[in-house]
Amino acid sequence: MASTPDRPQSGSEIDVKPLYRAADAPADEPAPPGAFPFTRGPYPDMYRGRPWTMRQYAGFASAEESNERYRYLLAQGQTGLSVAFDLPTQLGYDSDDAVAVGEVGRTGVAIDSLVDMELLLGGLPLDEVSTSMTINAPAALLLLLYELVAERQGVPGTALRGTVQNDILKEYIARGNYIFPPRPSMRLTTDLFAYCEERIPNWNTISISGYHIREAGSTAAQELAFTLANGIAYCDAAVAAGLSPDAFGARLSFFFNAHNDFFVEVAKFRAARTMWATIMRDRFGATTAKAQALRFHAQTGGSTLTAQQPENNVVRVAIQALSAVCGGAQSLHTNSFDEALALPSQHAATIALRTQQILMHEAGTTDTADPLGGSYYVEALTAELEREALALIERIDDLGGAVAAVDAGFVQGEIEETAYRFQQAVEAGGRVIVGVNAFTDDSSERIELHRVDPAGEERQRERTAGVRAGRNAADASSALARVRETASGDANLLPPMRDALRAHCTVGEICGALRELWGTYDGR
Repeated sequence: MASTPDRPQSGSEIDVKPLYRAADAPADEPAPPGAFPFTRGPYPDMYRGRPWTMRQYAGFASAEESNERYRYLLAQGQTGLSVAFDLPTQLGYDSDDAVAVGEVGRTGVAIDSLVDMELLLGGLPLDEVSTSMTINAPAALLLLLYELVAERQGVPGTALRGTVQNDILKEYIARGNYIFPPRPSMRLTTDLFAYCEERIPNWNTISISGYHIREAGSTAAQELAFTLANGIAYCDAAVAAGLSPDAFGARLSFFFNAHNDFFVEVAKFRAARTMWATIMRDRFGATTAKAQALRFHAQTGGSTLTAQQPENNVVRVAIQALSAVCGGAQSLHTNSFDEALALPSQHAATIALRTQQILMHEAGTTDTADPLGGSYYVEALTAELEREALALIERIDDLGGAVAAVDAGFVQGEIEETAYRFQQAVEAGGRVIVGVNAFTDDSSERIELHRVDPAGEERQRERTAGVRAGRNAADASSALARVRETASGDANLLPPMRDALRAHCTVGEICGALRELWGTYDGR
């Protein structure tokens, strides 16, 4: 539905009043930051104690080129790593597989084996920086590669800090980068939970992602509801696997979109904390603050960036980033202004990082917790988003939970309808997109774009073939056999997969063995 002067609406289809008064906001004052239900923030002093982590998402072409970009960003003041993998890696195919032709290194870095991961992380202080890896279906394999490289550098698992996305449900809902059917995929997720509890205790074992749900066209309330419903499903699976809610709950993290509607986004982040704290306490019996308090990474909205007048995207990103900061994000990625056209250039990536640094050091954002708390408008929006999201979660519960709702197509259908209404409003002019359907300019801007070396794909294929040729064939074959055997039972899959990776089996070979046993998801 389009917004009109007589009935203005936020971009998330929330009716907005011309003026908000005390009666519009909840009567009870929220608890202070660091206190249940953590509406105002998970920590008492928030950014005064520790500012958010500036974690710029990067990865392209080869491991060597991506390593160079990471070193550059760290030298420019970035405070955490965030790894983007290419499409074949995300789908569990090696670079020399026939299905990977033309996609190697295009949307992220190609990682086929331990050799690639060693090159990617070479010279980086893994005991000092935290690393986020955006990987889902083969998440366990990439985390194991990270652990193996750290060990070769003399860094024990107990010293590693970071997050692996490991959120397969949102792939079925919104993104499409799945391999296996939902139930064996959920097994891999909870096996990773258990493995990290024992070996990598400071690692966040999942980043439950609403980002891609919003990118697919959802409203803020839908992003909130479907993300938390997925979180409930992961917690149910972890409890069924015998894990403690207080133990695994302390290592959960979330990943939200920071979209254009500034005040709605701030309210969304506050509502998310309120809802999750109650869910963990009342549904799962979590008793510790660490297990109840929602912590999240935010990324500015990629789908909001325009190819037309791309320098306008600098402003969009700054507004979105400010909403994440005012909403209490623990880490943040700011998109580069050229991402509607190509992978980020170094120049554009630097501007994106500088945007965060200006917000942190010049805008007063670290002075006080929840700076918009108490605003009648923000408090009313927080309550409204919570009401809408809880109603959607109840519908998902009635369907049997998030996995059943995905199988039934309910979640996908809700997002598709919302996305269609928004697109209709844009095309009719009811939703203004500056430079696209209003304030247009026929002159073209010359933007220097990043180009991926096309010869890099062949070099990567050759390297992967060389790994296979140079390994002990008997050891690799035996290790793969143990993966198949374990997958046929119910023991934790990560130890045999770790042994296979150490024997220089590739990501594609291990995923191929599991495909043979479990099959693939058909995307119905």
